[in-house]
Amino acid sequence: MRVIGIIAEYNPFHNGHEYLIKEARKRVGDPRAVVMSIMSGPFTQRGLPAMAPAHIRAKQALKCGCDVVIELPFEYACAPASEFAYGAVKSLMDTGVVTDIAWGIEDTSPDIVEALSDPSLYEREAYKDALRKALASGDSFPLANSKAVAAVAGSVDPELLQEALRSPNTILAIEYMKAIRMLGAKFKVHMIPRQGQGYSDDDPETDQQFCSASAIRKAVMSSDGTVSGIASAVCGRMPDNAASVMLSALSRGEFRPADLNEYALRAVTFPRGDLHEIRFMNDGLDGYISNILDDLRTGDTTFDALSARLATKHFTMARIYRALTMMLLGVRGDMVRKDPCYIRVLGFGHEGRYCLKIMGKCSRLPIIHNFSDFLENGNLKDAADLSLRAYDLAGIIMGMPPGSARDIPPVIV
Repeated sequence: MRVIGIIAEYNPFHNGHEYLIKEARKRVGDPRAVVMSIMSGPFTQRGLPAMAPAHIRAKQALKCGCDVVIELPFEYACAPASEFAYGAVKSLMDTGVVTDIAWGIEDTSPDIVEALSDPSLYEREAYKDALRKALASGDSFPLANSKAVAAVAGSVDPELLQEALRSPNTILAIEYMKAIRMLGAKFKVHMIPRQGQGYSDDDPETDQQFCSASAIRKAVMSSDGTVSGIASAVCGRMPDNAASVMLSALSRGEFRPADLNEYALRAVTFPRGDLHEIRFMNDGLDGYISNILDDLRTGDTTFDALSARLATKHFTMARIYRALTMMLLGVRGDMVRKDPCYIRVLGFGHEGRYCLKIMGKCSRLPIIHNFSDFLENGNLKDAADLSLRAYDLAGIIMGMPPGSARDIPPVIV
């Protein structure tokens, strides 16, 4: 049985995701190959709540070609690219059933990804010296890293190198390959060129057929907020099956698209103490955030205002949002384990059911179907508590009744 692992956020599920699933099966040469997506739960890698609840996004994926959807635990989903990739690759390894892994890349040559994922590149003193100098000059880490890599990757075309390191998807692809090499995973890797506009092109009109997730989110947030308005924003920009799942749930009042103004208000009014122990609040970010939030208490507390005030060349906005989310959830750096300690099933279809039976015999980690399963395993208490808090906070931001997000069972399609 061939099982293809796909790492995703589906925030929301769009035509490019459906294309990747179909193309992955073609690359494997087996139209019946099982596709297992590992997906972010309530919060995304950028640090913000997902646009829709995890069970809605899982159902979208299952309706559009996936067979199994499992959750990337919060501490890896809401983390820098290296930790996001490590947690996802390690989880897929620990299922014991994944044979292949596929991801989308921009026009960047796979050879560039291979070259830049060589762990020895980052151990060279020349790289470390260049990184230290760039950071000391005030560059953000991504910019400093790109300068340092350019200083040691002499065999790579400089223009291709800069193009690669400007693309979030290519950066993730590099981190996936680094994690695979570090962990010794035996996956067969399939790098599939993306279709349409790039990851960060947020103009909904650029390419409706292969609209990016950020462009779809922008279209939804620019709508009038009604179901019909949101329908106009998503139809044509995502597969019909995915759109119908979202619109049906919205019409039933199950959730609302994540209200980032509510997120911002909670951040500004949060009763803060000393933030230096909060995850990602190092390098002086704790004082910077605390001072700005204090200033905003008597001003504009919208998400746009918060983002504008927090923007700085020293930290990426993703780093800042992740730190804010950790603050809201009270997550200290010492609360995060190095490796995932469970596999949570978010949903499955007919072929996925058989795959899960095999996984039950092969998995190196306990398999969680419902939050009640956490309670039966004392070793998972801390992980369960963190996951519950993340689901509760995101649920409130999505207009769901308090505590309801944690009680939703796996989706069966």
